[in-house]
Amino acid sequence: QLQASGGGLVQPGGSLRVSCAASGRTFSTNGMGWFRQAPGKEREFVAAISWGGVTRYSDSVKGRFTISRDNAKNTWYLQMNSLKPEDTAVYYCAISPDGLGTLERIYKYWGQGTLVTVSS
Repeated sequence: QLQASGGGLVQPGGSLRVSCAASGRTFSTNGMGWFRQAPGKEREFVAAISWGGVTRYSDSVKGRFTISRDNAKNTWYLQMNSLKPEDTAVYYCAISPDGLGTLERIYKYWGQGTLVTVSS
């Protein structure tokens, strides 16, 4: 089970951190990722991190967002800085048993999503 949290309303240029906690099993060698879905749009890849800490980012968030993980807690985070209105979306956390990746189809376990709204 994956539980995402930390979403909310933030002004443009602000920061927010969302978290995802995994329970029920040990995801020791998996890739952990974040996707988002804006109103009226398809879900898209945001960031991912491997067990060893290798990261991937979409071009739209590179340099502004940072993904990290705490393996001991089975938890990973997405620190979002310099937020823009176009970052408004429901953010989903997910786990890939096949390791690090950007494709949605390799992620087998999904959280329920947390809404991030960037607006003044």
